[in-house]
Amino acid sequence: MEGFYKKNNLLTQPMAMKIKVCGMRDTDNIRVVAKLDIDMMGFVFIPDSPRYVQMISSHAGIIPDYSEQKLAEGMQTNRSDEVCHRIKRVGVFADDMPQNIVTRVYNYDLDYVQLNGSESPIMIDNLLRTICPDIRPTLQFIKKIEINGIEDLAVCEAYKEVVDLFLFDIKRETSEQATLERINTILSTYNGSIPFLLSGGMGFFNASLLQSLHHPQLQGINVNEEFETQPGVKDVEKLRHFVEQVKKNS
Repeated sequence: MEGFYKKNNLLTQPMAMKIKVCGMRDTDNIRVVAKLDIDMMGFVFIPDSPRYVQMISSHAGIIPDYSEQKLAEGMQTNRSDEVCHRIKRVGVFADDMPQNIVTRVYNYDLDYVQLNGSESPIMIDNLLRTICPDIRPTLQFIKKIEINGIEDLAVCEAYKEVVDLFLFDIKRETSEQATLERINTILSTYNGSIPFLLSGGMGFFNASLLQSLHHPQLQGINVNEEFETQPGVKDVEKLRHFVEQVKKNS
């Protein structure tokens, strides 16, 4: 039986904690947030989400503005070199049609596809075989895993051959300390080789407390609603302070 598609994993253990800011949509907000010391920016392509991206203007400076006509003419990305090399673009999908994902990868020049639904390893493998050889050879895949208890980590085994990164969305407790203890307890049982990001209100933590999270595969954190003034728009100064503190302490 033929195995899963193999490609080079470009992820390496970071010197500092990576920060992924998800749910970006507003052009001006994207431009300003892109100037912060973040590593990844997430764009939600889930139609029923209040952060759903239909089109982002090229004036945002991080992602191309494609109409169907421009796409047909083969228009290329116009992002600045600085942003191009520093911030990775993540497209977030949930149980979408494969052809829609392929189109978004091509149109928006995505670096990562994050899958938040019930996508199977076989479905992801088929996407890999479609996209990675010709359309976007360096594309990486993230699978979101809802973690309510240690037993939920068992699902990771099925995806280890087809994803490059997990996003562990861990339920919060009533206090920061209780939440951190719970996260460390859960992570202590993860023996997988796939790196992961942590999600689930990470932006609510005091940045210094995040340093108590330890695991050899921990790559960084995902933040979103914690910094919003409205869906898809981040409080830049609040986010800036958090990012600076996390980077300083990591």
